[in-house]
Amino acid sequence: MKKKILVTGGAGFIGSHLCERLLNEGNEVVCLDNYFTGQKENIVHLLKNPYFELIRHDVTMPFFIEVDEIYNMACPASPIHYQYNSIKTIKTSVMGAINMLGLAKRIKAKILQASTSEVYGDPKVHPQTESYWGNVNPIGPRACYDEGKRCAETLFVSYHQQNNVRVKLMRIFNTYGPRMHPNDGRVVSNFIVQALQGKDITIYGDGTQTRSFQYVDDLVEGAIRLMATGDDFIGPVNIGNPGEFTMLELAEKVLKLTGSSSKIIHMPLPADDPLQRKPDISLAKEKLNWEPLIPLEEGLIKTIDYFKTIVK
Repeated sequence: MKKKILVTGGAGFIGSHLCERLLNEGNEVVCLDNYFTGQKENIVHLLKNPYFELIRHDVTMPFFIEVDEIYNMACPASPIHYQYNSIKTIKTSVMGAINMLGLAKRIKAKILQASTSEVYGDPKVHPQTESYWGNVNPIGPRACYDEGKRCAETLFVSYHQQNNVRVKLMRIFNTYGPRMHPNDGRVVSNFIVQALQGKDITIYGDGTQTRSFQYVDDLVEGAIRLMATGDDFIGPVNIGNPGEFTMLELAEKVLKLTGSSSKIIHMPLPADDPLQRKPDISLAKEKLNWEPLIPLEEGLIKTIDYFKTIVK
């Protein structure tokens, strides 16, 4: 059955892949974006689809529409972008959640919140399970994003308990793939752009800190499966790849796959930068029958091919 689905932040890196997948499955998709970090190029190829609608709108302002489902993906997600205007970032997470939950409540739509592994802060527990409360600095440089998303989760649970809104909470771990912003300061795009331009590859700290990287198609699959679960399951559920790599390993893979002669250099570690991140995905396996399928090398090749078309 064709559903009408609203995707906020739909012109962003992840949102655009989600819009594309939902359209391919035969749904009608309304994409909402204010283009703070989203880009029209990400969705221009969808505009010829008669079931795709694009609306320029900021989720911090109320929005009225009739839909069956809402994916609330709107929020700058890289440190460079979310620290550029920290008040705007926290408003997007909090006011955006309030506006979309209010909409879901009025029209009885099911709504999914894109939360983040950043709610765990610099974790004292490894790997991170959904029951871990996190270790977050509420006044640090990353707080506008971490605390904004934590508050959004609180709002979602409150709207569910108080107003019976059907909600889903997804905690996204590091995701990469085509349509990442070349200047977003995230490690995968940084390394690829530096390698393609023949510049030094910058590693912060000694390079032993780890991250888990999931390819964007795996994430989109997880989001769709979570949205399809029964109303008794709201999450939160970790959607990430438990394969853990050090920054040095990632840099070496990128150098190998690009054939670049860039050198690796080291810079000081930024404040509150987590030393390790790795999702425990037992809950996703159990409730969604989901696990990531695309290995790092395969995903990196696709991402490098994309960056070759945009990096000069």
